[in-house]
Amino acid sequence: MSTETVTPTANFLRTIVSEDLASGKHQTVVTRFPPEPNGYLHIGHAKSICLNFGLARDFGGQCHLRFDDTNPVKEDREYIDSIKESVRWLGFDWGEHLYHASEYFEQLYQWAEYLIQQGKAYVDDLTPEQMKEYRGTLTEPGKESPFRSRSVEENLDQFRRMRAGEFADGMKVLRAKIDMASPNMNLRDPVLYRILHTSHPHVGDAWCIYPMYDFTHGQSDAIEGITHSICTLEFESHRPLYEWFLENLPVPAKPRQYEFARLNLSYTVMSKRKLQELVQTGLVNGWDDPRMPTIMGLKRRGFTPAAIRTFCDRIGVGRSDAWIGYELLEDCVRNDLNENAQRAMAVLHPIKLIIDNYPEDQVDQFEVANHPSKPELGTRKLPFSKEIIIDADDFMENPSKGFHRLTVGGEVKLKYAYVVKCTGMIKDEQGRVVELHADYDPGSTNGPMTSDGRKIKGVIHWLSAAHAATVEARLFDRLFSDANPDRGGADYKQFLNPESLQTLPQCRVEASLLDVVPGQSFQFERLGYFCADQKDSQPGKPVFNRVVTLRDTWGGKN
Repeated sequence: MSTETVTPTANFLRTIVSEDLASGKHQTVVTRFPPEPNGYLHIGHAKSICLNFGLARDFGGQCHLRFDDTNPVKEDREYIDSIKESVRWLGFDWGEHLYHASEYFEQLYQWAEYLIQQGKAYVDDLTPEQMKEYRGTLTEPGKESPFRSRSVEENLDQFRRMRAGEFADGMKVLRAKIDMASPNMNLRDPVLYRILHTSHPHVGDAWCIYPMYDFTHGQSDAIEGITHSICTLEFESHRPLYEWFLENLPVPAKPRQYEFARLNLSYTVMSKRKLQELVQTGLVNGWDDPRMPTIMGLKRRGFTPAAIRTFCDRIGVGRSDAWIGYELLEDCVRNDLNENAQRAMAVLHPIKLIIDNYPEDQVDQFEVANHPSKPELGTRKLPFSKEIIIDADDFMENPSKGFHRLTVGGEVKLKYAYVVKCTGMIKDEQGRVVELHADYDPGSTNGPMTSDGRKIKGVIHWLSAAHAATVEARLFDRLFSDANPDRGGADYKQFLNPESLQTLPQCRVEASLLDVVPGQSFQFERLGYFCADQKDSQPGKPVFNRVVTLRDTWGGKN
């Protein structure tokens, strides 16, 4: 687990664990993070990871990573590997406590036979459509299956033949015999086993019947000696079933289930089914697309583990569902990168600025800090020459009120360098400005002042044209344009933000940035925080992802 020193925020689960240890109910705390390997983990899972591993860390216990791999139809080795990588990247380690529910299949099978022998489970031949009809509704009780009265001997025979592979998929299921009139739909004779003639990614072809999640989960907790089984609120109605199994089986321990509110983050969807649909239909470029709320997507975009852990701590752990603004997540990474990312110059929309009165062969070198508040990170040289590059957004032919950047006849301070005055512009045949001309003030290198003492309001960034490198930059924005794309049962895809990705292939950066390590982050001054893409960057050819803007640009839209 992470050894990071933290001051955790108090919450009701911490109180429960603390009281259980103080009272002697438990000698140690054992939690678990139990993902189903049917997709990549997302930011909601990060909350659960930080909670479960954090509780174990802070109370001197242990947290298990367990794959609840009960449905081989939807599971894949890729998902298993990505889950491990996500947990490790967030800063947590399960040590020797890595488990798979599939490792317990034989024990679960024996417990299923035990329920049959106790008259508490039966093999049902109803079709899925018939089972749905028999189940009843929220206001009407269900009715018992005609196969519910099978004898113990017949049920054992049928169940063993299911295991032996005698029946086709869907022909039979094993159900618990509980209460078809229960107001809790989960107790209306839930399915325990179904037939699936499918190879399993962890245990291969050893089985053709697979236990359901509800039958597997609590018993896996019991086998592992979990003391606090923590899950999200949608499992609250499943808790009576969780406890029914523990009470009716000879399990080695009886863990307790606790529920907390799941993370609802604006401008995202958290359903793995919907995220998978985005991937499979090509609406995003894979599970690790930097616009996705997956942990691997956030990592690739340039979010830091520390920022995500801080976010999970700031949103807290409660019992009531609430929406968290995406801007809070952005604020956490912005604060982290502001503190830790080195600075660099970049121009996203280049336009030439020729300084007519600057000597033709002269090159000045300006020494600038790599970080304004961390002198230990050193300095670097910025070359300055007759032809420089500025951002086209920093020039306006007909300036609006309050525009303090460059315009014909206007002056600006080139950050770290000189004050220049624009003397003219050149347009192409379409009327677009393609080149600017200016004169510089040789005595204006100290602050935003001219040599005659006038203060200049506008400060812009720049690069020497002869010394800058060309790279691709990708400007990512929120994947959805609506704060709640799932609202009202609408098709969430209609709210996809058409401007969520803008690719700029001709950006200019300091030449030293050609040698960055994939995953390295910078603040491009005045522009935002950028990270070298960990997948598409090549040696000498980095691709930079915008992690987040310098300020919240969505504040007025929320």
